[in-house]
Amino acid sequence: MRNSVKNITLLLTLLLIISCNQESKKAKELANSSDTISLKNESEIDSLISLMTIEEKIGMLHGNSMFTSGGVERLGIPELKMADGPLGIREEISRNSWANAGWDNDFATYYPAAGGLAATWNPELSYTLGNSVGQEARAREKDMLLSPAINIIRTPLGGRTYEYFTEDPFLNKKLSVPFIVGVQDNDVMVCVKHFAVNNQETNRGTVDVITDERTLREIYLPAFKAAITEGNAHSVMGAYNKFRGDYLCENDYMLNKVLRDEWGFKGVVVSDWAAVHSTVKSLKNGLDIEMGTPKPFNEFFLADKLIAAAKAGEISEEEINKHVKRILHVLYQVKAITGDDRVKGSIATEAHYKDAYDIAAESVVLLKNEKNTLPLKLNNIKSIAVIGNNAKKKNALGGFGAGVKTKREVTPLEGLKNRLPENIKINYAEGYLERYSKNENDQKEEVTLHGPTTVNQLDQNILEEALIAAKNSDMAIIFAGSNRDYETEASDRRDLKLPFGQEELIKKVIAINPNTIVVMIAGAPFDLQDVEKNASTLVWSWFNGSEGGNALADVLMGTVNPSGKLPWTMPKNIEDSPAHATNSFPGDETVEYKEGILVGYRWFDTKNIEPFYPFGYGLSYTNFEILDLKTNQESYSSNDSIEVTFTIKNTGNVDGKEVAQLYVSNPTSSVEKAAKELKGFKKVFVKSGTSEKVTIQLPVKELAYYNIEKKEWIVETGTYNLKIGNSSRNILKEISVTIK
Repeated sequence: MRNSVKNITLLLTLLLIISCNQESKKAKELANSSDTISLKNESEIDSLISLMTIEEKIGMLHGNSMFTSGGVERLGIPELKMADGPLGIREEISRNSWANAGWDNDFATYYPAAGGLAATWNPELSYTLGNSVGQEARAREKDMLLSPAINIIRTPLGGRTYEYFTEDPFLNKKLSVPFIVGVQDNDVMVCVKHFAVNNQETNRGTVDVITDERTLREIYLPAFKAAITEGNAHSVMGAYNKFRGDYLCENDYMLNKVLRDEWGFKGVVVSDWAAVHSTVKSLKNGLDIEMGTPKPFNEFFLADKLIAAAKAGEISEEEINKHVKRILHVLYQVKAITGDDRVKGSIATEAHYKDAYDIAAESVVLLKNEKNTLPLKLNNIKSIAVIGNNAKKKNALGGFGAGVKTKREVTPLEGLKNRLPENIKINYAEGYLERYSKNENDQKEEVTLHGPTTVNQLDQNILEEALIAAKNSDMAIIFAGSNRDYETEASDRRDLKLPFGQEELIKKVIAINPNTIVVMIAGAPFDLQDVEKNASTLVWSWFNGSEGGNALADVLMGTVNPSGKLPWTMPKNIEDSPAHATNSFPGDETVEYKEGILVGYRWFDTKNIEPFYPFGYGLSYTNFEILDLKTNQESYSSNDSIEVTFTIKNTGNVDGKEVAQLYVSNPTSSVEKAAKELKGFKKVFVKSGTSEKVTIQLPVKELAYYNIEKKEWIVETGTYNLKIGNSSRNILKEISVTIK
């Protein structure tokens, strides 16, 4: 019996060893298979390059239509097909001009602009947006999405503020990475833009940005670095402006030394449209593909001029091969050459409209609710005056830059009609007119810094209609703010004033009907001080996509509890903002970032300047408390991670989401530091009357500053204060830790 047991045990042991060996062998085969695929691609790429003429190679390095760079048809190399994408997939345009291609099947989902996404403070929704728009890009058979735009918001007047995420580098990177992963999960590459320090539209094509190295590393590069090292972004777009004397599409320091040598970027660098200024220098200093308008494609710097330079021996064929290889590599990565099991995608589906709705619903920011007017209490309401051009304004198209051709854009007025009971009468009045004075290029010039004075008077007949509607209604909702004709690429705003006489309109409507809600729809800060004084209720929404009107109505009705938080600081006066306080915007030939690391709330908090609404601010229909703030240790070394735990309690009567924000200060630092810096956050759903335990991991390395002399990141020893709040100015709990 013993021998039998012994034999059985021996047999089982042998079987286990064989099984383990087989598993090990299988794992090695899988690893080798992966290596083989990679090596096979490399081998195929080298083979393809060896078969190409110099003209075919150079044809891949520049645009051969408005949104494609060249392929080599005889070798099975397709064009690299691109799509604009800040609000969704742009409609198809002609190959040789900006004219519409005239397709009837290029409708797409209009997604909330990046400002709205940032206001959700929700990285999961960032992935949702990336994944959704990535599917739409593939449905249109695109290889590259020209998105996301992740430049820091340096000035409230920036024309593309609505298209960027935030003024904070930490929040920027935490939203950028999941978006990138979401897009690229669909076999389409992102093109992260605009690399880098591209923070104004005024003189963007010529201005030379000067900033110290610490500011560059701590404020303007973190999101780009994370896009490469964490998000594995396959493409980066070079910016229009200069940096330290060199254009960013031919900037050796930024494109070669930082992007490739330091961060290990293996993808392609694409120029912004018509942002290239040289041939040999651009290529040697890191650019891979030149795109642009309006001259013929063969006249691009990386077209006939490059062929001539190659034949004259000014640039080696080996250098050209290097750039062609990079392009082929990313085409293989998104399966554009092999086509094997490539994602087919889908577009303008109900699922995608739902994605747009989910983002819009979490983006709306409740700024003021003094009399608890919201959510709407409709028991005694028989009529509502809906006032304002923005109640009906559509923003999918408009402005200078990329829009979306969509079959669905629910306006705020339509949203209310969809959600309000049928027995409530809506009395609509336009209230104000959009008035623009145009220049010879038909651009609305009065919004720019150097344009004529804004036409800012109300039409008396239209005003009278609005006042009658307000007088004859039980309550009023004014939809004011901006639009995508007023906030636009290629120009920065003149000031923070509300356009089109809206301040006067709001004041007069409230005087007639005090039961008035004001809803702002815009992408960037405005001066709302007079509006806030007069209005008991103030809501902020965004250019919020196909379902924006329904989402906004659901927030007003209370179906959705608002959970949006401002992704930037709203100043009382433009002179309070750092770029303007230091008189370093917009510059002329040169702009020096004199505020250094004190961008956005860092400036306001460090200089003790009170903002109108602080970074991270947003109210709810319920109330939250922060309790029991703890860390897992009292002291840490530089390789540790600080585990911060606390409890969020919902003390109100409504379920809701709160964004707990973790700020860190280092009062004993030997170098200049901001009063506090965002280093963690978490959005948490808490049911009424219950609590949720929250944990935020804070790697000690996140506390480092960039030492210019040593050219390295350094974590200082000493005491750090960890602060939990729901805005940069409302800190609820604080605890200290020691870094050894």
